[in-house]
Parts: sequence; structure tokens; C-alpha cells
Amino acid sequence: WVSIDEEGGRVNRLKTKYGFPKTMTAQYLGEVNSEDSTLYYAGQTAAALYRLGINMNFAPSVDVNVNPQNPVIGSLGRSFSENDTLVARHASWFIDAHELMGIATVVKHFPGHGSSMSDSHLGLTDISDTWRLQELFPYQALLDSGKVRAVMTAHIVNEKLDETKTPATLSSQILQGLLRGIMDYDGVVVSDDMQMKAISAQYGLEEAIKMAVNAGVDI
Repeated sequence: WVSIDEEGGRVNRLKTKYGFPKTMTAQYLGEVNSEDSTLYYAGQTAAALYRLGINMNFAPSVDVNVNPQNPVIGSLGRSFSENDTLVARHASWFIDAHELMGIATVVKHFPGHGSSMSDSHLGLTDISDTWRLQELFPYQALLDSGKVRAVMTAHIVNEKLDETKTPATLSSQILQGLLRGIMDYDGVVVSDDMQMKAISAQYGLEEAIKMAVNAGVDI
């Protein structure tokens, strides 16, 4: 696999200053709410990845915009909508455009990062009091459609899903019990960046890698 984070908008490695086409945020596409627009911009990205020999995109984000002030999702325009049905719909079109070019997609950040009030790049992020069940709905809809190639974990603590307060990436309750068990997912699980402070500052890289593998992370 040759992979990249290329959601569009702020999470964009292939910038216009290097000669790549302009991209749009997920929020913009959700507000326009047009199948043609989402397919067009996702297809443009997928075609660029194909030409470069990149065959896995760590996108789309299927986080529901529960907290628009979220410093790492909502405020950066990384969520398609506060409506979980619209999130699933646009993510499905995003995936379709990539599949046409043979690019594997990775839906993220499981079990939902849209309600967080802090940034897991910088430290421990506990969403136990803000997380909503609807944040799982886009995952279930996409799983039911058979379109999910891989799922990326979030480094968030969610006591509603794991009473031990183990971050989702390291939690067998969340990855094995919920994702693979209740939601019946049998595909690939990818971790978010293991050197983000929510993980590395709490556990250290070596211990965190062991915990992630034992919890069910494949990549």
C-alpha cells in the first residue's frame, strides 16, 4: 500500500502550489449537497492519486458534526454534516469515486470524533459526556452497503463504550466488542497516527503499539 491523507480542504497534501487541482472541504460538499459535486471533487482527487501511484486514501472522514467548534473536525470543515444520513450519503459517493480509480478508502475516525472539545494530536481527548450514538450510524450504513475497505480508529476516550477509559485505538472492547462484534465488521482496521500525544504522552510508543495490535489494529 502507498497511502496518503487527502480528504480535501484543510487536510490536503497535494496542494495547488505544487500544481494539483483545488479541493473542497467535506463541509462545503455537505452544504451544497449535490451528488454531482461530491463525485466530481472526489473523482478529481482519486485521479490524481492514481497518476501518482497512490492506492490508499485515509479518507473520507465520517465524523458527524455534533460540535461545530470541535478544534480538529468541525472548525476545520472536515465533517460533511451534523446529519448522520447526509454524512453516510456523501461518504458513499466519495468512496464510489475512488473505487472507480482502484483507490482503497479508509473511513474514520471510529467510533466518532465529531463531538470532541479538544484535539487528540495534542493530548488526552475524553468524549464520554459529548459523544452521541448517532455518530455510529454512518459506519453502520456504509458497512451495510458493503463499501468499507478499512476503518481508522480514533485516539479518543469514551467511557460509554469502554468503562476502563482506554482510548479506542487501544481498546479491545471498542474494536473487538463493538466494531467486529456488534457491528459485524470483518475488514481491515487502521490506527490513526500512533505518535499523536493522546497516545504517545500517555503510554509511550512501544507499549501503545503492543496494545493496539492486541486490541485488533491491523495496520
